Amino acid sequence: MPTSAQYVGRRKLIEVSIPLQKINEESARKRHTKHPWSMAYWWARRPLPTTRSILFAQVVDDPSSRPDIYPTAELQQIERANLFRIIDRLASYDRTGDESVISAARAKILESTNGSPPPVLDMFAGGGSIPLEAQRLGLEAHAADLNPVAVLINKALIEIAPKFAGRRPVFPGAADETIQDWPRATGLAEDVRRYGQWMRDEAEKRIGHLYPKATLPDGCEATVIAWIWARTVTCPNPECQIAMPLVRSWWLGKKKGKEAYVVPVVEGKTVRYEIGHNVAHAPTKETDGTVGRNGAHCVRCGTAVELKYIRAEGQSGRMGEQLMATVAEGQRRRVYLAPTSAHAAAAAVPTPLNTPSGNLPKNPRDFKTPNYGMTTFASLFTPRQLTALTTFSDLVSEARELVVRDARAADMDSGRRLENGGSGAEAYGDAVATYLGLTITRCADQGSSITTWHNRNEQIRSTFARQAIPMTWDYLEPNFLSQSLGSWTAHLNLAVGAIEALHPNQVGRAVQANAIDAVSDHLISTDPPYYDNIGYSDLSDFFYVWLRRSLQDVHPSILSTMLVPKAEELVANPYRHNGKEGAHTFFEDGFREVFRRARENAYDDFPITVYYAFKQQDAEKSGQASTGWETLLEGMIRSGWQITATWPMRSELGNRMLSQGTNALASSIVLALRPRPEDAPRIDRRGFLSRLRSELPDKLRELQQGAIAPVDLPQAAIGPGMAIFSEYSAVLEDSGSKMTVRTALERINVILDEVLGELENDFDAPTRFALTWFRQSGFTAGRFGDAESLANARGISLDALERSGIVTKGGGKFALIGPGELPADYDPSTDTSISEWEVVMHLVRALDSEGIPAAASLLARIPESIDSDLCRELASLLFKLAEDRKSTALANSFNGLGAAWHDVARQARTAVGIQGTLT
Repeated sequence: MPTSAQYVGRRKLIEVSIPLQKINEESARKRHTKHPWSMAYWWARRPLPTTRSILFAQVVDDPSSRPDIYPTAELQQIERANLFRIIDRLASYDRTGDESVISAARAKILESTNGSPPPVLDMFAGGGSIPLEAQRLGLEAHAADLNPVAVLINKALIEIAPKFAGRRPVFPGAADETIQDWPRATGLAEDVRRYGQWMRDEAEKRIGHLYPKATLPDGCEATVIAWIWARTVTCPNPECQIAMPLVRSWWLGKKKGKEAYVVPVVEGKTVRYEIGHNVAHAPTKETDGTVGRNGAHCVRCGTAVELKYIRAEGQSGRMGEQLMATVAEGQRRRVYLAPTSAHAAAAAVPTPLNTPSGNLPKNPRDFKTPNYGMTTFASLFTPRQLTALTTFSDLVSEARELVVRDARAADMDSGRRLENGGSGAEAYGDAVATYLGLTITRCADQGSSITTWHNRNEQIRSTFARQAIPMTWDYLEPNFLSQSLGSWTAHLNLAVGAIEALHPNQVGRAVQANAIDAVSDHLISTDPPYYDNIGYSDLSDFFYVWLRRSLQDVHPSILSTMLVPKAEELVANPYRHNGKEGAHTFFEDGFREVFRRARENAYDDFPITVYYAFKQQDAEKSGQASTGWETLLEGMIRSGWQITATWPMRSELGNRMLSQGTNALASSIVLALRPRPEDAPRIDRRGFLSRLRSELPDKLRELQQGAIAPVDLPQAAIGPGMAIFSEYSAVLEDSGSKMTVRTALERINVILDEVLGELENDFDAPTRFALTWFRQSGFTAGRFGDAESLANARGISLDALERSGIVTKGGGKFALIGPGELPADYDPSTDTSISEWEVVMHLVRALDSEGIPAAASLLARIPESIDSDLCRELASLLFKLAEDRKSTALANSFNGLGAAWHDVARQARTAVGIQGTLT
């Protein structure tokens, strides 16, 4: 393994401080239309700003490790700020394709690695964010995953596109229609577009009759965007027994002025559907829909129907469907139409014979449809959907033959197939076919009978709107041959845009392998599976069956099995491992073995990075710390790793993907780890706590240089605390037993509270008084006598506090003045009785009401007697106190100030024309 004694012991930037707030802000932004993720769906991908920022910080030296270049603390901080600016630009979605930004980052990487950066491996590659960004940064990228769907996605991202970068398209006439070079993979993207369009046109010839046009109220014809269906069961009331519609919501569109909803009209023992627009008669919360979590009711007789009856009907094959509404293209709006018999008849086609095979797993948590008789992957689609998808699937191989023919006509040698390392016409045909095959998986995601209509934004809610396959009642069937949402063309355009968004510079490598076998002498940055979360192998079968049908000839070794391999998948799945105890053992043993192997191959001069979706604050109902988080830390430490940093990342969707009680992805932690020496000493409990107390204060100040939001500080502080704990082979309790990770976390938190409490001694007297009163009463009024007693004990004059403008008193009452009640024309430069408390309150007011420029203007005018560092620490402390008081709005305000502090201070320095006095 390549190592260099010159680099041993150097701390990397990620082990000291990073501009966390900026990274998190960019990671939470809505991504661009042309985005690599649009190529194919995968669950819980890491935002690209996060992964490229972390990779950069993982490889680049912190300036404190280079005293030969930056001998003083001042020079080190100046260079660290320069590195932060590079990360700020790297993290920006708006500058993703900016070559000057990438070049600056690559230069720093080369500077820190003596011109030979290490290859990077993610052995749990999943959706490919880490390998893709490693490649963008000029690093040799390696991806491994046991899941063939993930392997195929990674090949499309880092292996196939770079192999054919810089080539002209081969579709006849495409290269001549524009006078341009074909940089990156734009030529490949153009061919995917052209042959994909050929597939759409050919499909229309074969199945166009299944997608009739709609007649608008004015008599004109319009293309249908989608049809909305309701599942039905027979009403159990013997006097009724209609085909009872099961509808989650009657609403079609809720945009103001464009409201539309379905009106069920009962005629005898049948139900027909009309479209309503009058808001006065619209469905209410009480009347909307016929089915919910507790059961259903009949729209005709009102009979309550239990879900177990609906399940039994479904399992007996007696669940039907009725066309409920048609969505058509109008003039810049959706037009909702009542169903017609002709449109209902168009969907009544036989199920094709060559549909994908495969049964859904027995996993009631994540797969609900088997309870209702939908037990196969094919049963998740209507016959018309299956007809369309199999037609497009068949056309992939036909399109591939056209590509090969045209590539040969363009003087490309035939060569070997792509899987055998070829790069000629045959391999190019395989490449184009791969992207077309992935496009079919996108169509399947938004084209099953699990998809629904989002009536607020009038968009499709896809099959995997949750990380599960739920049961849906009213469902949406898109028109694959339209040009609108859910169509082949819409998905093709997204796939083409994804290819165009790639920046391939060297060919990466993606292989199918389990994580233990994949570990090699590469630098690891990885996103391992989550303790009790999602079994991606089960979910990804939904895509795999279509990929295998479309691309088995193109990728025979990857798509050789009937379904995705599952036995070796490293996830604590109680349905696969004989209950929770067996699942825990399987996961823990496998996890430790992976990182034990990684420890054997680790670099001495670089930390590895590991993402994890558990926060230390995650708790079971008993209040105990998260089993997954402890398992991760315990596994790492026992595998011979020292934890050197933990960074909380806002890198997941904020909404809950799973029911309460499971570890749904909300926010993640990135750990930096280094190999612990084999001869690491032991330490007793007292020595461990002594080191925590002596070292945590400086580490906290170091962390805050990275613009850590107060809400993230406790989690980030776990890093330096666990670095001390994991530095030793064991921390011994007084009994002689080894201290557990859980106990260590508890001790770190206690001492963190102590450290934050000790900071109060540095505040001025009015601030210390205000903090004491805030703990007791917040900003609500309390008894004047209590305030007077507290003031006397602290030698504070309440009259002076009132004159300073931070309190009010009178009528036997006393209160602190909240930020929202402070005057907007306050000028700190003329305040003769200013305090840190007053500065922070006015900064919060200015930031909340007018934004960063106003707060910066105010901070620029504070006198030199006020320590701005203490003001920042006060904001962090007030966040914690407000959170303890469950004052959410106040906590958000104080957290906002702490998070924005660096931006406020930077603009304040500009305002006063000086550097270095505000941090």
